[in-house]
Amino acid sequence: MIQFDQLGYFLPQGYLFSQVNLQINKGDKVGLVGKNGAGKSTLLRILSGSVKPTDGQVHQSKNLKLGFLTQDIQIDSDKSVYNFLFYSNESLNQIRERLDHINNELTIRTDYETESYLALLDELSDLNHRFQVLEGYQWEEKIKATLEGLGFSLLDQQKMIAQCSGGWKMRAELARILVNTPDILLLDEPTNHLDILSISWLENYLQRFEGAVILISHDRLFLDNVSTRTLEISRQQIFDFPYAYSKYKELRAEEMERLEQAKKQQDKDIKHAEELVEKFRAKKNKAAFAQSLIKKLDKTERIVVEKDQVARLKLRFPLAVQPGKWVLEINQLGKSYDSRCLFKEVSITVGRGEKIALLGPNGVGKSTLLKAIMGSIPHEGEVLLGHNVQISYFAQDQAEKLDPKLSIYDTVDLIAKGDLRKDLRSILGAFLFSGEDIDKKVGVLSGGERTRLALCCLLLSPSNFLILDEPTNHLDLQSKEVLKEALVHYEGTFIIVSHDREFVDGLSNRIWDIENQGVKIHHFSLQEYLTYKTQKTPLVEEQRTHKEEKKVAIHKEESKPRIDKGLQKIQREIQQLEQQIEQQESTLKEIENELGSIDYEDKERYNSVLNKYEGAKSNVDMLIKKWEEKAELL
Repeated sequence: MIQFDQLGYFLPQGYLFSQVNLQINKGDKVGLVGKNGAGKSTLLRILSGSVKPTDGQVHQSKNLKLGFLTQDIQIDSDKSVYNFLFYSNESLNQIRERLDHINNELTIRTDYETESYLALLDELSDLNHRFQVLEGYQWEEKIKATLEGLGFSLLDQQKMIAQCSGGWKMRAELARILVNTPDILLLDEPTNHLDILSISWLENYLQRFEGAVILISHDRLFLDNVSTRTLEISRQQIFDFPYAYSKYKELRAEEMERLEQAKKQQDKDIKHAEELVEKFRAKKNKAAFAQSLIKKLDKTERIVVEKDQVARLKLRFPLAVQPGKWVLEINQLGKSYDSRCLFKEVSITVGRGEKIALLGPNGVGKSTLLKAIMGSIPHEGEVLLGHNVQISYFAQDQAEKLDPKLSIYDTVDLIAKGDLRKDLRSILGAFLFSGEDIDKKVGVLSGGERTRLALCCLLLSPSNFLILDEPTNHLDLQSKEVLKEALVHYEGTFIIVSHDREFVDGLSNRIWDIENQGVKIHHFSLQEYLTYKTQKTPLVEEQRTHKEEKKVAIHKEESKPRIDKGLQKIQREIQQLEQQIEQQESTLKEIENELGSIDYEDKERYNSVLNKYEGAKSNVDMLIKKWEEKAELL
């Protein structure tokens, strides 16, 4: 499909990459990785044709269709989201327009025997065939499925593009690219503005996609689940690994270790050769030998090792004073915008040490709930903080609050206390600020750089309650590891909103889910939560559906003149099972309430009640399975 022939790209500061020879084949799923500034986005632009390479060429198959999602999309459209997709395929538009014209002609003309009339019929047949080949008859179905998968409700689909935020415009552009089924997808950070459920949908879509995919992503799990090949841009070269990201990292670490050993040996050999040169260059009988050593040293290709200092850095959030047993109490909390209610009558108590992940689709009110807790927006109900609670809040617009006149170093220097002051340069390095970068003024930083700096400031601020709204949006994979490690060892309480599944996995002991204008508390693992959310209907709805089907079946059986005794027995068993299910679900609800009120630091009691909850949940599942078997028999 695509072949790189001695490809290179030169900047004033040097080559990003040069003399690259690679091939991308149909069905390849490629993860493109490398440090910030290595040239990942530039390579995608070269492949898309929007940037010309400095050296070499890119050879493509004839009529190759590319779909390119950039981070800086510009959409100028007066259409609704749905129509933006519907009219995005020019071939279908032309066929549709011509079909309308021909059908109109056929309804008003009466010269049925003329050659021109018969020619119209032939053209109509040909156009219908082409329309079918281009999947025109499935076009609307494809659009709706793609928009729903990416989180657009039916109401959202009718919204005008001009009224959408940047994140929703990006989703609309991604949907437009996917429905047109290109031969190769070039995706630059496609998960940046997607919620956790939309990311799962996109992941499944790309796994089934028959064309080639080249993607840049800071979502490790997404990379692992989609890619089967990894290209790393490093040291002005592109290294090709036939593995997904995690396997590549493992092999790369082994290779780096071998390179380090080889470099140590080379440095030793070079030092020895230089000592011999110094020793013999002044001696006449040894001068020729010294010159040959000098030539050998000049020809030696020095081994360069990129050390991964960030991954080894261990940072911890400093803990302020210990708070009381509860840190937050929410009573009858509610928030509406105009006629739209996001949530209402929310009452929850958060105990000391709880680790809460606030999850759910975009637009349900996660950030609004955090703002209400912080008191930064008006709301119904009350929010009370416990004794000695000190909150550190990371909002999505946190970067805008930094002083633009200060340097990066001065910004963190004002916040850091105690032993952390000794490691300020290393800490800044963990968030990709190193060397002369730390002297830059905040005012000249990009949006992503400011966000990273704001997060670094948060990590240096003593607190005992963290509220974090999308902290990983602009972090690379290594910086995420640093942040997650710090949160895992954090001794305080936190509520975090994030759509990065790997980052969230293992962090929380509670999941809050804004659902049906309320906050539902789950004690699931992240994977259990995702499975629960992606089911077509929740358990209660499944039961209701099964009950309705059963009632219809019973009605049909009862309408018969004679009823089999075996059927009557099954009906009685079903009724008994329904009663048992209702009892067990009531028990389950009581245990859930008990779990919600337990002091998390009381590990023994918490684990005991959690085991009781798991046992009751298993009983419900077992009874429902029996009920389904009996209903099937009926």
